[in-house]
Amino acid sequence: MRIARRYLPDTLVLETRFRTATGTALLLDFMPPRGEASDLVRIVVGEEGEVAFRMELIVRFGYGATLPWVSRNDDGSLCAIAGPDMLVLRAGAATHGENFTTVSEFRVRAGERVPFVLTYASSHQPLPAPVDAEAALEAACAFWRDWSAASQVEGPYAPVMRRSLLTLKSMTFAPTGGLVAAPTTSLPEAFSGPRNWDYRFCWLRDATLTLLALMNAGHQDEAKAWVLWLRRAVAGAPKDLQIMYGIAGERRLLEWKAEWLAGYEGARPVRIGNAAHQQFQLDVYGELMDAFHQARRGGLVDADGWALERVVADHVAEVWRRPDDGIWEVRGGAHHFTFSKVMAWVAIDRAVCAVEDYGLDGPVDRWRKIREAIRADVLRNGRNPVTGAFQRAYDDPGMDASLLLVADVGFVAHDDPCFLATIAEVERQLVTPEGLVLRYDTRRVDDGLPPGEAAFLPCSFWLANAYAMTGRGDEARALFERLLAV
Repeated sequence: MRIARRYLPDTLVLETRFRTATGTALLLDFMPPRGEASDLVRIVVGEEGEVAFRMELIVRFGYGATLPWVSRNDDGSLCAIAGPDMLVLRAGAATHGENFTTVSEFRVRAGERVPFVLTYASSHQPLPAPVDAEAALEAACAFWRDWSAASQVEGPYAPVMRRSLLTLKSMTFAPTGGLVAAPTTSLPEAFSGPRNWDYRFCWLRDATLTLLALMNAGHQDEAKAWVLWLRRAVAGAPKDLQIMYGIAGERRLLEWKAEWLAGYEGARPVRIGNAAHQQFQLDVYGELMDAFHQARRGGLVDADGWALERVVADHVAEVWRRPDDGIWEVRGGAHHFTFSKVMAWVAIDRAVCAVEDYGLDGPVDRWRKIREAIRADVLRNGRNPVTGAFQRAYDDPGMDASLLLVADVGFVAHDDPCFLATIAEVERQLVTPEGLVLRYDTRRVDDGLPPGEAAFLPCSFWLANAYAMTGRGDEARALFERLLAV
């Protein structure tokens, strides 16, 4: 049997094609744009000959800990309930129970289509209305293709850019505008390793990159919703700023382990929540201020949010000399991370720009002095005297991939000798034999966990960007296209 998988062009409809000795059939899996309930739709389509299928549905709520009560409704659908949760299965083929599993065995011939619709709702609500699978497929394709067609991207990489934008859109929570880092928890950074984190939250660190991606592609509604989410999430005292929040701005993201779950390919532990939300990470102030700065340049914010930005800038002016836990959320203790100090500079710099470029009111002379003090501190303590490159921390001469961004944020020019030396040190210290970039070397850094992790693809894209910005266009394109293939 041969299996091929792809997304239908410019949609989030997943197509899986099975070629067997007796025929060919495919699955179409998708989630319709959300209505009153959440639906997962699967349509089994016969293409050639005849193909036998076995469907298994194993429902366990509470991260696999809770076995529901399953009953059959008058309309033939199955209903699984436990506590607040309810799942309803409406199947186009007969189902039966086997060992606490719902099973359907059926065959499809050329031209036949068998739908399965799984709907989640709160158990105290009436049964959710049935979904017409074929109509939902047509509507979902139209929704995603219309949205993708509005993306203002051009050139040879336009299809890849549209796919990336679709992925960003798929991770937004429409009611609030929040955008999660990933829809999963506990995928391992290395097979069978313990570096398994819950990423189903909204990181402030992603703010500027996400905002620029949406703005530059013409998706102003999503960009503005993201900015307004940011403003609401961080409202309050700047000292209480977190690095991440829930999709509605929730702040208590307590971390615990689902000990009864084996994890992906046996990688334990499975973590729910993220303890890093309690860390002090200085760089997020810079990312937040830069997001508001870019939004102001794009006409997405008015002066109403300036009062908040002012107190953020004043807070950074008070705390920038403190050590922090760094961009990678290490659990090995606080340091004076060079990138964190650079982003503190960014926070103050964007406040200065707001006054100078947009006429907003603020203690700009004081901010200018603090900005120069931070810059002088970084240049004095954050450079390796031997290599001339920026270094990971004031007390660590090693390399960190985040330093590939110091020119992009405006701290130095791309042709600055210190930045060029930084690129060279990243190549020497962090590029793997496969040509990908590590965040840092876990073998020599005490980050609170056993050493060993795989490359982090965004860092590899940062290196491609650094090549492009320093006149190494052929190398940039070669690495970029290799990453796209990965």
